[in-house]
Amino acid sequence: MYVADSRASTQATASVEGTARPATAGRYRSTIAPTVLALGTVSLVTDVSSEMVTAVLPLYLVAGLGLSPLGFGLLDGVYNGFSAVVRLAGGHLADRGGGRHKWVAGAGYALSALCKPLLLVAHSLTPIGLILAADRTGKGLRTAPRDALISLSSTPETRGRAFGVHRAMDTAGALLGPLAAFLILRATVDGYDAVFTVSFCVAVLGVLILVLFVPGGGRAGTPASTTATTTTSTTVPSAARPTARPTLRAALGLLADRDLRRLTVCALLLGLATVSDSFVYLLLQHRLGVPDRWFALLPLGTAAAFLLLAVPLGRLADRWGRWRVFLTGHGALLLAYTLLLTSWHGTALPYGVLALHGTFYAATDGVLMAAASDSVPEALRSSGLALVQTGQAAARFTCSLGFGAAWTLWGDRTALSVSAVALAVCAAYALTLRPLRKAAA
Repeated sequence: MYVADSRASTQATASVEGTARPATAGRYRSTIAPTVLALGTVSLVTDVSSEMVTAVLPLYLVAGLGLSPLGFGLLDGVYNGFSAVVRLAGGHLADRGGGRHKWVAGAGYALSALCKPLLLVAHSLTPIGLILAADRTGKGLRTAPRDALISLSSTPETRGRAFGVHRAMDTAGALLGPLAAFLILRATVDGYDAVFTVSFCVAVLGVLILVLFVPGGGRAGTPASTTATTTTSTTVPSAARPTARPTLRAALGLLADRDLRRLTVCALLLGLATVSDSFVYLLLQHRLGVPDRWFALLPLGTAAAFLLLAVPLGRLADRWGRWRVFLTGHGALLLAYTLLLTSWHGTALPYGVLALHGTFYAATDGVLMAAASDSVPEALRSSGLALVQTGQAAARFTCSLGFGAAWTLWGDRTALSVSAVALAVCAAYALTLRPLRKAAA
């Protein structure tokens, strides 16, 4: 892995000095950096672990522990939104370390792994909430440094594809996780305990892969470091470019860039109307009467669509425009809500909803980070991406709380109708806030 990264760095230097052949440069621009592939492997293994828990958690909490939709909404909000509290801290620590991206991300992966066996001894709302908060703290610490490593290891022209490859590998784990949970539940007596135990073992494997195979420096294996520096210096206002050691004030000053500010606002607004995955699966089960033993398989549909479309939509974002692909993904999510609200009960309903749900993630998850990377200098890459992620995570936390309360008070259809209207309004407003520059310029 390190040898491959060293070769990539050498080729990049030769290209800058004018000694590389045009064919080599073209081949270099089209490759995916080894760092991206290594991080993709880490995410694949880690997602097997986390999605094993995510697949059974809604059923475990609602059917097993008897939580109300409001109580589940609170825990789901913690699970999906608590990381907003620490994402800025994780991004800032990675930037200040001058090459600490790997180790900050590793600390996050390790913390999440340690939380898995604690679920074995938690059987009430408060301890489960604390464990999920700690797990999401780990996710918050690792996400921005990991995405910064992907961004720094890619050229601006191929950044969408690089994030697409990573998200595809990540989603392969999301595809295998629910399947593993399903098989464990069918093969064991105390199924939930077995799922949590196996999940912990797999999470430890992911941490070991990160330590052994991912380069340690923030710019290790960065074939595009020179290119990225040139690009960001022409697109980021001088006031936002750090000239000394990165500080939290400099990170917040990145919002002076109009494009990054608009991306952050749009991610926040659209996140306010994005119903969490767990609620989507519970709605499908409620509509179709899916037996409990089959519930863990529902995330497979989302993961399969995400896996198939992540790379094609990432490449499309590089060519057609990341902003357009990002908003189109929310259009797919709105169609999924519409299908859930119709009176149609055909056998194709779950396939259509889950396919649209996976399309939404393929068109937004990595594409948003690729678009944000274009407006953030290298020295503050983790902090800048964390700003966008924080706004999105905080909004989704709020949505989970609001949706759970609305379901409890008015029923699932009314709650989803309100979310669909809110998503349509936010998407229409986001069209007026599109960045002035082309994302891939």
